[in-house]
Amino acid sequence: MIELKDLRLLSALARHRHFAKAAQDSGMSQPAFSMRIRNLEERLGVSIVRRGNRFQGLTEEGMMIVRRARSILDDAKALEQEVAAARGEVTGTLVLGVVPTATAYAAQLVDRLHLAHRRVLARIEVLSSLVIQQRLFDGTIDAGVTYHDSLGPDQVSIQPLYEETYVLVAPANMVAERPRGADGISWAEAADLPLSLLEPQMQNRRILDRIFADQGLRPEVRSESSGFMAAMVMARAGSVATILPQALVEALGTLDGTTVLPLTDPAPTKPIAMVTLDRQPALTTVQALRAVVDDFVQ
Repeated sequence: MIELKDLRLLSALARHRHFAKAAQDSGMSQPAFSMRIRNLEERLGVSIVRRGNRFQGLTEEGMMIVRRARSILDDAKALEQEVAAARGEVTGTLVLGVVPTATAYAAQLVDRLHLAHRRVLARIEVLSSLVIQQRLFDGTIDAGVTYHDSLGPDQVSIQPLYEETYVLVAPANMVAERPRGADGISWAEAADLPLSLLEPQMQNRRILDRIFADQGLRPEVRSESSGFMAAMVMARAGSVATILPQALVEALGTLDGTTVLPLTDPAPTKPIAMVTLDRQPALTTVQALRAVVDDFVQ
């Protein structure tokens, strides 16, 4: 009989599209991983992987098997959680994909989930909105905290969380000559400062680029990164300013040596939501997270 472990390995290979990365993610050596996949092919009597000097993708039969494998793995996970729920427990692993701008908010959700259900292991993975969409549907994450408009309503449940707004975090001496009483800073003024922003493929960066472009502005971008930590460190060191979600600044507090200024003219907002697959029955861990969100948002 086919083992669930083989299906997990095949799902990892389909996700990473690379034997070494899939093996590492699965906690195995590459030779042992490759042998399990070959044994699975022999057991089923079909070629699952198109091979050359490197991984070239899955065969049509392989893609069909992956789809069925993911469904079986989802059912197995749901069964384990339902058995625990029958004993009055909510237990299991919950994988939460989160866009970088919402990590602080997601951490608060997970903290509240732990208070209510201490046997749930929550894992936060910081991902782009596109990857969250892909991995939600391939079953490798259980829920996503992402931009409301990044997924359509089909096959998903959407719970609105909050409106994302933006602030400039700048070295204090960089904005020291602003007029007294000025509560904020315009996007035009921010564009004249040396900035550190997220990488262009991140949705937050695309949002900021669109705001600048709509006003005919070309910001002076000095550095780019996949997360906010590098920009925050450089802002504290005094070399650049950065644009952060207000929710992140509120969670972390103002960095020493920096000034936080709301961005105005305009003051755009972007809705952030939690998305989960609209499946019946839902995983008990997902049901618990939805309940936490309902209480937290209210």
